[in-house]
Amino acid sequence: MSALFPADIDAMRRKPVRRDIVVRTPEPVVIVRRLATCRCGSVRAICTGEPLRVAVSHSPDSQRRSGSAFAVDARFAEDCVSIDGPTNRWSAPEGDGTRTTYHFCATCGSTLAYTNDARIGQVTIPVGAFADPNFPPPTVSDWEQTQQPWVAITGDDVEHRD
Repeated sequence: MSALFPADIDAMRRKPVRRDIVVRTPEPVVIVRRLATCRCGSVRAICTGEPLRVAVSHSPDSQRRSGSAFAVDARFAEDCVSIDGPTNRWSAPEGDGTRTTYHFCATCGSTLAYTNDARIGQVTIPVGAFADPNFPPPTVSDWEQTQQPWVAITGDDVEHRD
């Protein structure tokens, strides 16, 4: 056991102590903002952050809504979406018994968003409204039992559902 004498303690007090201060700056936070618009540009949606999910739907209702063989939609938290412009609404029951409300441009009729009463607090935007070739790819391909036989949704990270 070693003991410190008063002289040693006084010497330690006089000796300058070097303290390296390391300041770590946080990584910059990148907030992604995406703009979706109707065809005529009268209605726009600004979506902040990444989508909760991007999915392809082959359901008959999705085919009719999109006017194509399938629809590709991105789902966002409601508080991350701001919609501006004149819209009309139309609600319809879905095959699973839920109700979907579509928000479309009052001028050109393009569907810009929709909500479903089974997904409270979420808004879905058709990916085509973003017209962004770098939009995240789908991770789900749904309603494949009604998929057109000539369609193939590929990708290692795509979950296929009937």
